[in-house]
Amino acid sequence: MRLMLPVLTASVLCSTAALAQTKWDLPAAYPASNYHTVNLTEFASDVDKATGGKLKITVHAGASLFKAPEIKRAVQGGQAQMGEILLANFANEWPIYAADGMPFLADSYDEAMKLYKAQKPLMEKKLAEQGMMLLYTVPWPPQGIYVHKPIASAADLKGVKWRAYSPATAKIAELVGAQPVTVQAAELSQALATGVVQSYMSSGSTGVDSKTYEHLKYWYDTQAWLPKNAVLVNKAAFDALDATAKAAVLKAGADAEVRGWAASKKANTESIEKLKAGGMQILPPSAQLKADMKKVGDVMLKEWLDKAGAEGKQLVDAFSK
Repeated sequence: MRLMLPVLTASVLCSTAALAQTKWDLPAAYPASNYHTVNLTEFASDVDKATGGKLKITVHAGASLFKAPEIKRAVQGGQAQMGEILLANFANEWPIYAADGMPFLADSYDEAMKLYKAQKPLMEKKLAEQGMMLLYTVPWPPQGIYVHKPIASAADLKGVKWRAYSPATAKIAELVGAQPVTVQAAELSQALATGVVQSYMSSGSTGVDSKTYEHLKYWYDTQAWLPKNAVLVNKAAFDALDATAKAAVLKAGADAEVRGWAASKKANTESIEKLKAGGMQILPPSAQLKADMKKVGDVMLKEWLDKAGAEGKQLVDAFSK
């Protein structure tokens, strides 16, 4: 019996160590090489170091754990303790999520940060009601139009197969007479290769990730909007952490936000260079195309304000100050 005691003690020690370590899953929709995902990985590493390995966060890139539209519900329901979402994807659930997908409302990094500050208190309140917390956000670079042919006005997009990945991008298709096709980031390369998509609006980063330059040869730099990814945390999972781990998550999140906004600016410059190197023509929009897209933005903002009601007015008023 005595011979078994050391084995038993070792076994108890191992299980105690295992209990001391908390493991979290963090699903993300974008490739491991994308700057958003690189930032998430660095965030997880910072938390690991700050907690001495007691909180391990595994980043699941490329929609490998949950598809983009499923991530918010997974965090809310506790299937994942954290997750990264594109806010504009959830506009049908709550109009405020769509604010940074409004064409030409906030069309620079400074304006995007101003809009975020106006949006943040509303989002924090809404997410708290759903058992979640907003940890940080990072914007995508300004959005332009990828297309398979030269365009001089919105009329040139009529009938074109247009990738819609959010209610806002589907609405743009409707207003310019394009044919919307729902395609998420993880399936975009295949959709381009098979001709399912001929045009879409997104950043230079998405064009590089999906090698769009292999299929479409024109990108019009409209700087339409800078949609944000938000990193959400399940509140019950966060509350279950000890004080050290909580502080580590909050500090690493704040650092990731600063780092992510800087990375977005860098990615904007670098991705445009990569698109050019891949043979894509980077063009300024014509005066007519710019005017047409501004009209689209005005229509969408009016419709959005009608839907968003008092909260929408509060947001736009705060942003316009």
